Amino acid sequence: MFIIKNKYYFIIENIKDIDLKNIKKRNKFFIIYRNNKKIDRISDLFKFRQKCKSKSIKFYVANDIKLAISINSDGIYLSSYNKDLKFLCFKKKNFEIIGSAHNFREISAKIRQGCSLILLSKLFLVDYDKNSAYLGVIKFNNYFKISTKLIPLGGIKSNNLNRLNNVSCDSFALMSEVKKKPAIASRLF
Repeated sequence: MFIIKNKYYFIIENIKDIDLKNIKKRNKFFIIYRNNKKIDRISDLFKFRQKCKSKSIKFYVANDIKLAISINSDGIYLSSYNKDLKFLCFKKKNFEIIGSAHNFREISAKIRQGCSLILLSKLFLVDYDKNSAYLGVIKFNNYFKISTKLIPLGGIKSNNLNRLNNVSCDSFALMSEVKKKPAIASRLF
């Protein structure tokens, strides 16, 4: 059984990581393109952006304002290591700034950067670093009382998806699970 939330955020590193044909609901999905390797051509990204627009999927580009503007994205995603305040001048009606954080200090920095939403990581234990700390549902809910702009990210898999019923917010973000199981988008409702 899967959880029903109002919004789903998918973080992808390649436009081939997700098949838009699997997404049938409108205005519920948000895609964050976070590619540091620059292997996708701008023309392919622009076509992908147009497909997202036709399906009412919001599209964000991570840390690259020039690319975000050139493909007419819905906004920009600022990683937790990005502390630059220059993005405040891009805060306008149709351009949203979202960010990610791991602790309270980084949450404060993202609020100063003008982020309307903050992806807070790590909610659950992640596969790539078994020794790292994670928040858990109770600690995330305590952070959520401080700021309602938070969205859980990290360690969310198909086997622990039901545990999100106990999380206070109405959305969540997936990263590695999108790559491992691309059809997960069609099973989220």
